[in-house]
Amino acid sequence: MRKIAFYGKGGIGKSTTAANVSAALAEQGQAVCQIGCDPKNDSTRLLLGSTCKQTVLDMVRKYGDEVTTEQVVHTGFRGVKCVEAGGPEPGVGCAGRGIIVALEKLKALQSVSEDHVILYDVLGDVVCGGFAVPIREGYATDIYIVSSGELMSLYAANNIAKGVARFAGRGRARLGGIIGNSRNIIREQALLEEFAAKLNTRLVAFIPREQAVHQAEIRRQTVIEWKPESAQAAIYRHLAALIMDNRELSVPTPLEFEDLEELVLRYGEE
Repeated sequence: MRKIAFYGKGGIGKSTTAANVSAALAEQGQAVCQIGCDPKNDSTRLLLGSTCKQTVLDMVRKYGDEVTTEQVVHTGFRGVKCVEAGGPEPGVGCAGRGIIVALEKLKALQSVSEDHVILYDVLGDVVCGGFAVPIREGYATDIYIVSSGELMSLYAANNIAKGVARFAGRGRARLGGIIGNSRNIIREQALLEEFAAKLNTRLVAFIPREQAVHQAEIRRQTVIEWKPESAQAAIYRHLAALIMDNRELSVPTPLEFEDLEELVLRYGEE
C-alpha cells in the first residue's frame, strides 16, 4: 500500500491534480481511496460528480459513536473510494482539529483496507498541528507538494517542506517531489526545477495550463473521464505511474525566505 499526501497553497490546483491522479490509478487497476482534508469538502467533487454531502465530521455530529463506514465512504469514478473530513461551522471551532477527529474516526472504523492506495489531499496554506497530522501521525509517508512558479505558491511549498523536515526524524514521511502546476509565467519549469533541487528533491511533473482541465471541471469530471485520449490525460497517467514507482524520497532542505525571493527574482527578470 502507498500512503500519499498532496500539499500545496490553496487554489493551486491540488485537488484537481489529486482527483486526476486517483482516477488514473484506478484506471490502472489500483484500489484507491482519496481523503479530502479541507473544510471546503470539495476534494472528491470530480470523482463523485458532485460535492460530498456527508463528511466525516457531519456524520460524527449527527450520529456520534454510531457512525458507520457506509455513511462516510462514498464510491466515485472507477470505484475510487471518496472521503471528506469536513470541518466546523464557519467561524466556530478549528479546522485542523476537525481533521484530527476525522482521521481518528476513519482509523477506528477501519474504513480503508490495507490494499488501498490512499491519497490525502491537504490544505497547505495553514501549517498548524491539525493540518500536519497526515505527516506527523504516519498516515502518509510519500509527500508531494503542488506548486506553480509564483512566489506565494513557492513560499507555501517551502513552509510545507519545513514541516516534512521537522517530522522526518520521528517517522517515515519523506518528500517525493514537486508537482509543477503551470500558471504560464516566464521560465516557470526551469524555476521549479531549481527550486526542487535546492529542496533536495526533484520536479516529478510539470502540468501545462490547458483548457481541457477547466472544461472537465465545469462538467464535474476529471480529465481522465472527460477526455481520456487527450495529452493532458496522458500527463496525469504518467504522474500516477511515477508516484507508484517512485523510490527517490528525501528529507527536504528548506530555503530561507530571502534566498527564495532572490531565486524567483532571477528567473522572473525579462
